[in-house]
Amino acid sequence: MADLKNTLRELTEEPDHGITLSDFCRLSARIWRPKDAADDPVPVILEYLPYRKRDGTCARDALTHPWFAQRGYACVRVDMRGNGDSQGIMADEYTQQEMDDACEVIAQLAAQPWCNGRVGMMGISWGGFNGLQVAAMQPEALKAVITLCSTVDRFANDIHYKGGCLLNENLGWGATMWSYSSRAPDPALRADWREMWLERLQNEPFLPSVWLRHQTRDAYWQHGSVIEDYSRITARVLAVGGWGDAYKNAVPQLVEALPGAKGIIGPWVHKYPHFAVPEPRIGFLQEALRWWDRWLKDMDTGVEDDPDYRAYLMDGVRPAAWYANRPGRWIAEGQGATGHLSETGFHLTTNGLTREEGYCAAQTICTPAHCGADAGEYCAIWLGPEMPGDQRRDDALSVCFDSAPLEDDLDILGAPRIALGISSDQPQGQLAVRLNHVHPDGASTRITYGVLNLAHRETHQNPAAMTPGKEEGVVVTLDHIGYRVPKGHRLRVAISNAYWPLIWPAPQASEVTLHFGLLALTERPTAGGDEYTFEPPTAADPWETEEIRPENHIRRQETDMTTGIASLIIEDDFGKVRDADHGLINGSTARERWDIHPDDPLSARGTCHWTDELERGDIRLRTETHSAMWADATHFHLSARLEAYENDRLIYERDLTDSIARDHM
Repeated sequence: MADLKNTLRELTEEPDHGITLSDFCRLSARIWRPKDAADDPVPVILEYLPYRKRDGTCARDALTHPWFAQRGYACVRVDMRGNGDSQGIMADEYTQQEMDDACEVIAQLAAQPWCNGRVGMMGISWGGFNGLQVAAMQPEALKAVITLCSTVDRFANDIHYKGGCLLNENLGWGATMWSYSSRAPDPALRADWREMWLERLQNEPFLPSVWLRHQTRDAYWQHGSVIEDYSRITARVLAVGGWGDAYKNAVPQLVEALPGAKGIIGPWVHKYPHFAVPEPRIGFLQEALRWWDRWLKDMDTGVEDDPDYRAYLMDGVRPAAWYANRPGRWIAEGQGATGHLSETGFHLTTNGLTREEGYCAAQTICTPAHCGADAGEYCAIWLGPEMPGDQRRDDALSVCFDSAPLEDDLDILGAPRIALGISSDQPQGQLAVRLNHVHPDGASTRITYGVLNLAHRETHQNPAAMTPGKEEGVVVTLDHIGYRVPKGHRLRVAISNAYWPLIWPAPQASEVTLHFGLLALTERPTAGGDEYTFEPPTAADPWETEEIRPENHIRRQETDMTTGIASLIIEDDFGKVRDADHGLINGSTARERWDIHPDDPLSARGTCHWTDELERGDIRLRTETHSAMWADATHFHLSARLEAYENDRLIYERDLTDSIARDHM
């Protein structure tokens, strides 16, 4: 790309631009745009989130939005209704109200005298989700979307359920939003900040109670799942993800489903690729600019000629809970993502994992409830030791099938599937299948994994209990991955019927008998060097802050030698900083604990505690949020507490309890 230094435009910034909706709710927007945009109108790039532009997403906003604005765009970062400095109440995630508000915002921005009438939406995670959802509503001015770390299916591939199993992230992220959305606006921006804060505190929903009332893929989850009708999306979509992220599957799905869509997937966790880890990073801003220039300015940037799917094929490396860098190479698929690649079959036999058919003696899977201790976080995001560690401990608690040492490098690109013939001694159960890379010394690296609620073996809409003792066929689909297993190393399929603390256990211990199995891998012809080259990463100047308390991330595992309870303790101190520009101080700390006894699935318990701090002059605000979940054989039980303090004086408190029947869960 040509050097644009001489064409960069001088910027103006509005920290609190008001967008008043048709119901008179005022949303707060931060806008970066060229000073001369009134004379030379520009397109809008909209990022629309609940994560607080004033003190929440400042670090990534600073690196990203001014960069585009200097190159002829108005970047608009909007706090959604009920969050940050915006008025109103947020009732849930991805509501129709949220979508309708976004369409109003788009229409108002497109009508501004400094806008050329065209809008793009860009966002990661929540903003990646609603970018697709809003595109499906087809607002006239929305012409293009860049969606990062998102999903096309809210039930099957979000933080709530996976393979029909209840993810513990359902409580973990619910606790996060219980904290995020209970925080006050910046007192410097809102004269009525106390009234707004109290309104939020009084109306803030505890979302795990909402989500647990939908344990099947009903209309609640179908809403906002663009997989229901891809044809509704006519805006041009660039999808981006990372192999270290929970939301990797949407990238190939969108490439296969949407005409003209392109996909990029790297080794990254849940971050924008120009500052993501593990490295290598890419020049994401340059790639995005090519996309915006083509679809918002009608410039010929060549994006239509890019390969449909650019993926990072990671070299197989030793297991670690964190990586700074992943060696590998960029590969490119000209047409489609992985659907056109051929599959290779491996049979589960008494001789291990073999390419040839063989006899498989019946094997009993009866896993202790704490199997899964080395699964890592469901969604690695906080940059602590969150990735899956050495799998040998979990492998020892599982039924494993190993291949012979590979005669050649094996490049895997796609979503492995495993077909199993099983019977169960209980009507309710689950399976976790891990595809591992076994090193010559026995170290075991998780390549990818999948889980299945056996009651969801045929459909997520209408689950049905297993008939004890009856043999049935099931298919477990593992997450998409790009991974090279080197010559001389082995593949391992590890199967367990527990995976704590990633998924909530079935209500009783069970024995699953495995009668046969077939693994299907999407094998790509071995790649040499890079098949595509990105520009190096660049960014605007970083957010300027004064550090008051450094951040720190802790993961530790404990076993109570008296009770036998196994625990995972998570402590994420995100630090405390003062904004160097406007002076607002913010800090937060999150704590989670996940307990279970190996012999008792009903001993499972999760607890979360968040502390959030906001300081402006002599005003000191703090919220303390607590939540917990446990279960018996028939019901899930929840408790939550919200406390708000002004200058260390308790001004509001609320307690909630709830019990929700288990529905084949």
